[in-house]
Amino acid sequence: MNSSKAFAPALVQWQRSHGRHDLPWQNTQDPYRVWLSEIMLQQTQVSTVLDYYTRFLERFPTVQALAAAHQDDVLALWSGLGYYSRARNLHKCAQQVVTDWAGVFPTTAAQLQTLPGIGPSTAAAIAAFCFQERVAILDGNVKRVLSRVLGYGQDLAVSANEKVLWAHAQDMLPSCAADMPTYTQAVMDLGATLCLPRSAQCAACPVSTQCAAHAQAQPLAYPVKTKRLVRRSEVWWLLWAEDAKGRLWLEQRPQRGVWAGLFSLPVFSSEKELLEAWPGGRVQAYLPAWVHVLTHKDLYLHPVQLQVHVGQAPSDWQGQWLTRSQALALGLPAPIRKLLEGV
Repeated sequence: MNSSKAFAPALVQWQRSHGRHDLPWQNTQDPYRVWLSEIMLQQTQVSTVLDYYTRFLERFPTVQALAAAHQDDVLALWSGLGYYSRARNLHKCAQQVVTDWAGVFPTTAAQLQTLPGIGPSTAAAIAAFCFQERVAILDGNVKRVLSRVLGYGQDLAVSANEKVLWAHAQDMLPSCAADMPTYTQAVMDLGATLCLPRSAQCAACPVSTQCAAHAQAQPLAYPVKTKRLVRRSEVWWLLWAEDAKGRLWLEQRPQRGVWAGLFSLPVFSSEKELLEAWPGGRVQAYLPAWVHVLTHKDLYLHPVQLQVHVGQAPSDWQGQWLTRSQALALGLPAPIRKLLEGV
């Protein structure tokens, strides 16, 4: 494997001339802003994150403002971005920074990892960008870049092999700590713009002459990851109960599981269960069903509109009557928001 010391200098030089410089979370050493962007960018495209990032900072400009917010307000602002455990951990992390660290983010990757929702790679990114710590990140883009450059063909589905790659990543860092922010951005940019999963633009790559995969003429053979996610599916029946005033009945989902903590139409496992749940309700329509794809499962959603009496709800139900506009102001799962906006 090639671990040339020329790797980091070449990337630093390339990033200054050809890397991304116009993203709103760049050119700052504010750990709050860097942390927020890193959490939002997990498994989410930059184009999707941009508007959410701006709105979040407008509403919660500091970690203290975020910590003081109600979780429902945080989830409402996150609504549609997906992977809602990120939002819940974001809120918990802000509170812990305020209570345990006097509102100031810790300055090392090791300390940052003690906070909710901050894993090793995210901690390394914050420490490198904000505090110039010589510590390597290893997100999906970086795994792809380094495994190709090094010709590292071990199965990254095996945690021991990933740890070996991480050790190589640490060895390839620039010797000068002042270069860490630029280098860290560079290796991320390379994976996001040139060294792509299904194509490798080797002619434009600043480290192609050092790249083992390029020398083998098979860059797409890396990284190797054999483990495949076992997908499951579930059928969910959604009860759209609406009274004569046009108000909807919404419930808050449990704090664990799919859509945890978000507001939703009541969910049932069968049509029969749904129809028996609200005595006296009259079916207005069976809305078109559709599939909502999550990371680990497919949800087959079947919405049923039910006309009910004003103020009526089963006595043991926990929820509330809301107008359409009130409902849309809450933290809703993306498919529920789409449903309420589209009908």
